[in-house]
Amino acid sequence: MNRIAALAVALAASLAILPARADVSLKGPLQQGAIVVGKTEPGARVTLDGDALIVSEHGLFAIGFDRDHGAKATLIVTSPSGQTETKDLAIAPRAWNVQSIKGMAPKYVTPPPEQIARIKREQALKAASRPRDTNEEWFAEKFIWPSGGPISGVFGSQRIFNGEPRNPHYGVDVAAPKGAPIVAPADGIIRLAEPDMFFEGGLVFIDHGQGVYSQMMHMSRIDVKPGERVKQGQKIGEVGGTGRATGPHLHWGMLWRGARVDPSLMVGGVTAKGVQQGMNVGGD
Repeated sequence: MNRIAALAVALAASLAILPARADVSLKGPLQQGAIVVGKTEPGARVTLDGDALIVSEHGLFAIGFDRDHGAKATLIVTSPSGQTETKDLAIAPRAWNVQSIKGMAPKYVTPPPEQIARIKREQALKAASRPRDTNEEWFAEKFIWPSGGPISGVFGSQRIFNGEPRNPHYGVDVAAPKGAPIVAPADGIIRLAEPDMFFEGGLVFIDHGQGVYSQMMHMSRIDVKPGERVKQGQKIGEVGGTGRATGPHLHWGMLWRGARVDPSLMVGGVTAKGVQQGMNVGGD
């Protein structure tokens, strides 16, 4: 074999060991209401349906699918060396419970006109408290229940008040008694801590990184302030029945970049169906 031929063989062999596609793995259910943790090379570029995502220094990234997400999504990962992997994701549908509640007081169904201006101010405050660019990876932890008790409301259920369909239930309700402790389900930064919101009553936002947020509602006491870093299991306040609530309970909601997702899917031991009505959760 002459020298040129030998060089050609060596070059072909070196090219053969290069990855043809970017390295990427996904952990979590590909279904409506789920957050999925991705892993790729540090420095890679990632998009979901054309939107650029954050990739942490360890190569972790979050993707999420809201309650009504369609059947498909496209994930594209480009490695620092230029290799690209395109994944066409099939998003599984879920069956949602329908709850009919009759005899609900009108004040819990339709806000009074004099409160509309307040509601708009609070909507703006909530939107401003959810930055999308926090380059942290606390969302990749296995979450814990923020309070303990029976589940009285599940994610995605459709509530019908006095015969009128309302918005879906975007969270999980834990029927804990007033004064029961609420803890951080994972590490994060407090972005909002308001004791008297019209809908939510006592409300706390916890930023878990890359647009993943916990929302704790109807709290009777808040023990944290915006900008404070909290650790998983740290007490952040107490259960109450504040805001538009008919009794004491914790409403735990979660968001990914504005998409409403099921917090119960983030907790260890919960199946891909999510937590079910009447189950007891949390506690020792």
